[in-house]
Parts: sequence; C-alpha cells; structure tokens
Amino acid sequence: MATMNAPANERRHIPERRNAGSILYATHFSALDWVAMVLMIVGGINWGLVGALHVDLVAALFGDGTTWSRLVYTVVGIASLYGIYLLSKMAARSR
Repeated sequence: MATMNAPANERRHIPERRNAGSILYATHFSALDWVAMVLMIVGGINWGLVGALHVDLVAALFGDGTTWSRLVYTVVGIASLYGIYLLSKMAARSR
C-alpha cells in the first residue's frame, strides 16, 4: 500500500509570512522619523490622560497656557503632521 505524500512544490503558491505585511521592516526610519514617533506617543498619552482622568500632563509640567506648554503642543502637532507624511511614504513603499 502506497502512501500519498504531497510534493513539496505544491506549497509554493503560499506566500512566505516573513515578507507579507512587513512594511516596518522594509522601511528604515531616520532620526527625524523616530523623534516624530516619540512626540506623537507623548501627545497620545497626554490626550489619553485628558480623556480618562481629566489630567493634562503638559499643563501640569509646564503650566497652563504658558509659552513652554504652547511650544510643546505646537511641536507635537507638527510631529503629527509629519506622521501623516511618514504614513503616506510607508504606504507608497508597500505597493
């Protein structure tokens, strides 16, 4: 009685999982990209604290409405705009 073993070449139509969806591995981030990512994380954590606990961490650290707090908000906003550009760049590379 012979056994039915599938030939190895029939599995070649399945894409390798290492290459599927690995946009982050194919993209090399520059220092500016990393700084923007960190600032967006800081902004996200701050907004999460505002929404959940009514605590504005930036205002608590630098004062409410001071020049420093406005500067932090502005830099985080610019980083998020750069994040939109970075996301579009990553989407263009994945095509």
